[in-house]
Order: sequence, then C-alpha cells, then structure tokens
Amino acid sequence: MAESNTQDTSCQEGILSRPSGQISGQSLTVKNNYCQLLEILRHLQQTMEENFLQLTRHRQQDLVLEEQRLDLEQQCVQAIQEQKVLVDNLMGQLADILQSGSWSDLGLQLAPPSVDSSSNDDGGQGDQSPRQPNQLLPLSSESQTTFSIHDLSNRGKDMSDLYHFSFKHYNAYQADKYHKTLNTLGFINLCTSENKLCTDLMMARLSKSDMNYIEEALLQYPDWRGQPFLREEVARFLTYYCKTPAPLDPENVVVLNGCGSIFSALAMVLCDVGEVFLIPTPFYGGLIFSSHIYAKVELFFIYLDSEITEENTQPFQLTVDKLEQGLHEARLKGKKVRGLVLINPQNPLGDIYSRDSLKEYLEFAKRHKLHVIIDELYMLSVFGYNVTFHSVLSLESLPDPNRTHVIWGTSKDFGISGFRFGTLYTHSKEVAAAMSAFGYFHSLSGITQYKLSRLLQDRGWIDNVYLFAYHSRLQEAHKYVTDKLTSLEIPFLNRNSGLYIWMNLKKYLHSCTFEEEQALHRRFVDNKVLVSCGKSYMCKEPGWFRLVFADKPYRLKQGMHRFCETLQEQKEDLVLDLLDDVLKE
Repeated sequence: MAESNTQDTSCQEGILSRPSGQISGQSLTVKNNYCQLLEILRHLQQTMEENFLQLTRHRQQDLVLEEQRLDLEQQCVQAIQEQKVLVDNLMGQLADILQSGSWSDLGLQLAPPSVDSSSNDDGGQGDQSPRQPNQLLPLSSESQTTFSIHDLSNRGKDMSDLYHFSFKHYNAYQADKYHKTLNTLGFINLCTSENKLCTDLMMARLSKSDMNYIEEALLQYPDWRGQPFLREEVARFLTYYCKTPAPLDPENVVVLNGCGSIFSALAMVLCDVGEVFLIPTPFYGGLIFSSHIYAKVELFFIYLDSEITEENTQPFQLTVDKLEQGLHEARLKGKKVRGLVLINPQNPLGDIYSRDSLKEYLEFAKRHKLHVIIDELYMLSVFGYNVTFHSVLSLESLPDPNRTHVIWGTSKDFGISGFRFGTLYTHSKEVAAAMSAFGYFHSLSGITQYKLSRLLQDRGWIDNVYLFAYHSRLQEAHKYVTDKLTSLEIPFLNRNSGLYIWMNLKKYLHSCTFEEEQALHRRFVDNKVLVSCGKSYMCKEPGWFRLVFADKPYRLKQGMHRFCETLQEQKEDLVLDLLDDVLKE
C-alpha cells in the first residue's frame, strides 16, 4: 500500500465518474464508504501486525522458560510469522483492489488515486511500502495487477480468469526457474509434463546440415492444412509407428501449432456451444482450457474409483458400463452429448488400453452415434519391457471411421514442445476440411514444418539412436523416483508409460479433504517444488498427486530432495496435531 497520507489525499480528491460527468448523492455515499473501508483496513492491518508481534514475543519468552519444548515452540513461532505474512499480504491485496477502482457491483469506476510519478518508479507503492514481495506466497505477484471491469468484455474476463487460474504456478516457475549455479533457490518444476531427458540428442540432430534449408516457398503463407510435404511425412510416420493395416492418407492429416489447438478446433468443428463431450476422470486438465477458451464446449466427467472391486480389477478402471451410466446421467441433466474423449496412454494414470478395450469403447460410441477423440500423445513414451501400446489406428476395422479422430504431436515423445506441433488424423474428409480453416490462425512457420518433416522421415536415427536412448533414460529416471516413493511407503501406479507417476499422498493429509490436499500442495509450492494435485485432474478422491520424472538427473535429484523434505515437514505437523489432541483429552 502507499503511504497513509497519499491514501488520505486520494480519498479526499478522488471522484466517482459517471457518464453524465456529475457526482450524484449515491456516488458521494459510495466514495465516503470507500474511504472509511480503506481506513478500517489500514487499522486492521496495523492491529494484526502488533498482535502477531506481541504473540511472537510471548512465544519466544516461553522458549526460554520451557527448554524441554524447544522444538515445538520454534515451530509455533515460525507458523505465527508465516500467518502474519499471509494475513498482511491478503489485507494489502484487498486494499489494492479497493484503490484500483473496480466497483463491479455498483457499475461505477473510481478514478485512481493521484500519485507523484516523478518520485515513484515502482508503480505507485513507494520505497516506504511495508509490504515486500512475499517469499512464502510466490504466486501472489500477479494479483498486484488489477484491471478496470470496463477494459474487458464478459468473454474477456472469463478468459482472463481461466488463464490466471490455469497457469499461475507455471508463470511463477517461468519467472523464477532453478539453475544449479545461477539460481539454486528457484522453482523446480515436476508439474508440467515436459520431456527434458534427450535434449542433447535432439539438439545435435536438429543442428545437422540437412535441417538448415530455406527456399522462397518456406517464407510465404503455407497451405492452411499444413504443407503437403509435412502431411505426407506425418501420414508415413503414423502408418509405421501406429502399425496401421493400410497406408494412411495425407489428405486426412491436419497440422496446427500444438495439440491444444487441435483439440480446441476439433471441439468447435464437432460441437455447438454448450454441447458435451464425455471424459473419464482423472484426466489432463488442460483439455478443460482447450475446450472452453474458444469452443465453449463442456466436458462431462465420468468419475472412476481407485478401489479394487469385482468390477474394478485395477484402480481407476474404465468400463463400458461406466460409459453407459455417464451418458445416461448427462442426458438426464439435459446435456446434448456429442462425443467421447480418451487419452491413450492415459494422463495422469499411465494406463494403456488393450485392443479389446478400445474396440468396446468404439462400439459404445457407435451405438450412440458419438464422435471419439483419442489423444495418443505419449505413444512412443512407453518404456516397460512387458507393456505394449496399441494405437486405435492399428485396428483392422474401426466401428465408425468417420467419427474416430486421433491426435498426436512431437512435444512429449520427442521433447520439442517449443516447436508447437500437433496433428490430427481423421477419416472424415468433411472434418479435415473444416479443421483446415484454423490453419489461418494456428499454422506453423514453413521453416519449422520443413525441419519436422526431416526429423520424422529419419527413421534410422529415431529407432537406433533416439528411442533406444530415450527409453533407457525414462527407465532410469522412473526407477529413481519409484525407489524413493517405495522407501517412503507411498502407493503409486506403476504403468511404465508416460513422463509421470500418479501417487497417493493421502496419509500426509490432516483429513481426507480437497482443502487438505490444497494445503499440502501449497506446502510444496512454498518449498519451491511444483507437483500437481489430483483435483486439477478432476479426481474425485482427495490425496492423489502427479509427479513428472522426465527431467535431467541433477534437477530431478534436487526436486526429489525438496519433495521428501516437504513430506517430512508435513509428517511432523501431523505428529504435533496428534500430540495436541492427546493433551486436550
């Protein structure tokens, strides 16, 4: 907050602007209430700071008097200080919002307080501001930027809220990345599913002379569906690695800048606003962002259980009965269901669907005239010796070819997410043609498309160099993490596919609630290690987390160290809570 004299001046001189330019009685009342509320907030913040300081002193005195409770009291002091910083931060943010003038309920806009910009270069907070960037709450910086409600449409506000909610942890990581020498206290990201295991091999391959080719045509606008030479190479690549019974048709290939763009465009092509895709949970939460941002298409969740029963022979097992039940529930709620979304290999579970299961899901969709979108983004990231991936394109005959659509890209399997390449294969010429329109907004540069075509056609290097090393490194990283989890007696799904582990941290929750899951997640954030909590994957059971292990050994080792330290802190807190309960009894 700015100094109090600045705030008082702004309250005296600020005006509530109305279209007529006049100040009504209602506006004056709002202005007076606004000033009073700011004053109350300042007083509350000051009072709480004094109380926290006094309480801390009492606790410190207790430390001297009760040496036998030293460890416990030190933790109490730390907790008090943390709570003080938290409340101070929240009070400051609330005051900032009031100062910004966003009075959406009244439809009025308060002119910003006058600030002498010549004496303040940091956005109006000044050198004497009592609030500094909060190390315990590294994600709060984005809330310092406030916007007038009149700057955005309702749709724009919706997009802004969704963006900040979806990417707040990722943005914090981007602003403060760990580096083993330059920034040892930065964030380690075991949350974003990004393959960093073979960047050395990929950089070497992309630096070879055959990649460095430029011609005039590559500098012009491309074919919006994707350059013909790239679509032909994608068709050959998928024919080979998906083991299709017949060569795939390049005319059925669409190329856009990422699988998120493919899914978002496909949702618009297949659905009208408000219509529904069925999707089993837990699932990759980015699909919610992709389906909502443009298409305004709803995902209807089919919740799966971790408990083993006669029906569930493995945790989170998807059956046709559950699909039928989910479809029935959606229709009872008045939803118009247009399709089914599947991820294979599954994210975050790592499950790989058998041929028989795939056929059953497709037959279910055909019976109900539903489209099936299958995301096979991790098809080359299956590294278990006894695990076999079956692409839906490998089936001898599809029950409903024109309603079956496959998504793949190079971000995960090849670790080049920065290339922003995603592709769709569909047997429907009509869908392919409609999807092509999105290339006008979401195409790749011609030079990028050329490099990708050269990479995908180099099957000798992919099979004999890249995939051999990639699978070996996946196995090594997976073993390192699972050995750690086993030593901590943490249950996890051992599927030997994908870049991640789905684990159960329920025993570290004070109570089995999503609030406690979020509290544990915040503790990971405070310790500068990012993992994903189960609720972000729409898991209906609190306590599940996803951890990405496809990282460089030195960074993975440091990340797991912070992960284990966080769980140890959480465990100590649980013990203290138990002691408090015993003492109360």
